[in-house]
Amino acid sequence: MVVAGSAVAETRIAVSMTAFDNPFLTIIREGISSEAQKHDDVDVVVEDAQLDVAKQLAQVQNFVADGYDAIIVNPVDGDSTTAITQTAVEAGIPLVYVNHPPGDIDNLPEGVSFVGSNEVDSGTMQTRQVCELLGGEGKVLIMMGPLENHAALTRTRDVHDVIATPECSGMEVIEEQTANWKRGEAQDLMTNWLTSGIEFDAVIANNDEMAIGAILALKAADIPMDDVVVAGIDATLDGLTAMQAGDLDVTVYQNATRQGEVSLQTAIGMAAGESSDSNIWIPFEPVTRDNLDAYK
Repeated sequence: MVVAGSAVAETRIAVSMTAFDNPFLTIIREGISSEAQKHDDVDVVVEDAQLDVAKQLAQVQNFVADGYDAIIVNPVDGDSTTAITQTAVEAGIPLVYVNHPPGDIDNLPEGVSFVGSNEVDSGTMQTRQVCELLGGEGKVLIMMGPLENHAALTRTRDVHDVIATPECSGMEVIEEQTANWKRGEAQDLMTNWLTSGIEFDAVIANNDEMAIGAILALKAADIPMDDVVVAGIDATLDGLTAMQAGDLDVTVYQNATRQGEVSLQTAIGMAAGESSDSNIWIPFEPVTRDNLDAYK
């Protein structure tokens, strides 16, 4: 998939995305595309790894063989990036990871950078807002992303860390299960919890898609949305729409567009021989109904 470029491009950049059908990652991809449109001398090609670690590595190997000037990777699995890093470094081709950090994020070699947001902030901001809405007390359900995913693991750990603080110690996690970032799986999970008769005060989801799935199940069961706090992360368009409707209480803005833009800017600079910071952070921002208008 070629997203931009000219017939005589001076710089050729290849991108491997985890999946094209993920709504949040689509925003990152669109950010890369919009930034590419600003550079007449840059060609950008984007491929879909389709959630397949082996397929993504093969894509990177092909990018190297095809002589691209820089590579951007949104890793399928951060713990399986060693071979990707090694492939790019050995070929002397700049590598930029975006959004999902590689396993060696704290020790990236020369010529490798990461652009993303610090997940410690995301789940922490989210849970602090939930704690405030609950007055520091209540039973909590957690919907997790994929169990091998760095963001999901960190966001879930953030929830527990906030609940361990004195001001939120009246909160208790009674169930946590994965719904793999997906709305449909989250709706099924929430339905199962409701059927089991679990009593709870809040649903804290690792992303907006799962929060929306929980909301759909709650509404299908005729549970008033005023009776439960629902929180997500990412401040996607659907998430903000749910907040506008009074269904979603909390989300956290992760600037996916900016992550895409900065990843391409970084790749272009590194391809031109410029140095780059190992970690480039795009800050998270808490979103509630009080400041919703600033994010619509």
